[in-house]
Amino acid sequence: MSTQVSVDGSAGAAPSAREQPVPLRHPDRLFIDGRWVAPTTASTFAIIDPATEELYYRAAEAGAEDMSLAVAAARRAFDSSGWPQLAPAERAQWLHRIADRLRRRAADASQLWTRQVGVLHSMSKGSIERIGASYDYYADLAADFPFEVRHRPNQGPFGAVVREPIGVVGAIVAWNTPMSLAAHKVGPALLAGCTVVLKAPPEAPGEAYVLAEVAEEIGLPAGVLNVLTADREVSELLVRDPRVDKIAFTGSSAAGRRIAAVCGDRMARFTLELGGKSPAIVLDDYDLETAARSLAAAECTLNGQVCSSLTRIIVSRHRHDAFAEALGSFFGAVRIGDPFDPDAQLGPLAMERQRDRVEGFVAKGLAEGARLVTGGGRPEGFERGYYLQPTVFAGVDNGSTIAQEEIFGPVLSVIPADDEEHAIQLANETPYGLNASVFTDDADRALRVARRLRAGTVGHNGYRTDPAMGFGGFKQSGIGREGGRDGLLPYLESKTLILDGLPTGYDPLD
Repeated sequence: MSTQVSVDGSAGAAPSAREQPVPLRHPDRLFIDGRWVAPTTASTFAIIDPATEELYYRAAEAGAEDMSLAVAAARRAFDSSGWPQLAPAERAQWLHRIADRLRRRAADASQLWTRQVGVLHSMSKGSIERIGASYDYYADLAADFPFEVRHRPNQGPFGAVVREPIGVVGAIVAWNTPMSLAAHKVGPALLAGCTVVLKAPPEAPGEAYVLAEVAEEIGLPAGVLNVLTADREVSELLVRDPRVDKIAFTGSSAAGRRIAAVCGDRMARFTLELGGKSPAIVLDDYDLETAARSLAAAECTLNGQVCSSLTRIIVSRHRHDAFAEALGSFFGAVRIGDPFDPDAQLGPLAMERQRDRVEGFVAKGLAEGARLVTGGGRPEGFERGYYLQPTVFAGVDNGSTIAQEEIFGPVLSVIPADDEEHAIQLANETPYGLNASVFTDDADRALRVARRLRAGTVGHNGYRTDPAMGFGGFKQSGIGREGGRDGLLPYLESKTLILDGLPTGYDPLD
């Protein structure tokens, strides 16, 4: 089954799309202690446009000394600036200002997101415009979140449990959705009263720089937010630094295990939002073509580079072949194109090494006996760019490489099951547990199956997540939650107060 392409080569992009200047003021500098400072090294990161394979811009690379300076600034701001002592409502006003300025910079951030990792511009525009709402959400929590709860202690007239900021936070975000990932770390951290060192991904630092520019524009107190870009070695210095109280990380499970080990050694707090190999169970009462259409469309999101993608599709053995053909038909007809082409449905992978990695998984799938229904190679007519055809495998063994390891590309595996019980078993037989979905016309049945799936989110009849309700995983998909009220708790420490007297301004409990 051949893949349709929108244009040959890079045609189809708006003529002016790649002529716009890089919308950053200081890509050659680092944002430390409220100022843009020159890095201590001359090294830079080359940011490559994945649709053209051409240099987009260069970003400053932080060295060990720069990381130490950023941590020192955050530590000083936490210990001496008075930021943690502000009332939550006062810190909330700063978050509203960030949200307002980010909305004004939405076009810039959208341009950066598309040019850096190839996400469709038609998608990035809408997604970026919603980032400000994440900061507003956390700001609004200041009104009713229980930062202090009175208790009647067994000794003394006054008792309370207060939630105080955890301290200095090292926030490390992945390259696929850096601005959204930063929002769900920086937003709750600042509301809690923490200070932050935000480590941007070397492949896509631009959105973090926009956030730093916003912090400068609104006059956020020096050291409260520091932004720099570093490689893995220097990033580990952030994780190891005893001046950092908590690490908030989004990325691979392998890196997450390393961070957990380092933090555990020094008893630092951490939250980890890691990889996934998420199942979709299509039950026998659900229409195959409707399910196939939905799953094919969902896998186009971020060109398949989503940790919560529903890439393991489990269907009854007697309906397996029909479903695989339907899925191959819908996914194989996806329109590949330049990410600035409004008609494109799938853009390039983010970088050459990522395409090479995905192609390696395709080769493993074939070698281990899976049947290729569609795709599997590079699309014709695209001499430049890290493009890959949307790919569907059928007859996939649940223990095979492509069924167990996160691919992070537009590759779907169809796995046959004997019955509903077997489908649940197959869904749970993975080291991951980030997302899942149940396709059925029976809501009661969907709930029953969902409660048995070991996943942080379970949707019904489609790919569904809601950060306002919280996001995170079971097993090797992470520790802790981001988003929602649960996403604020990891940035707070609970302190029990028992006083031998009633402080001024407090009434006795009845």
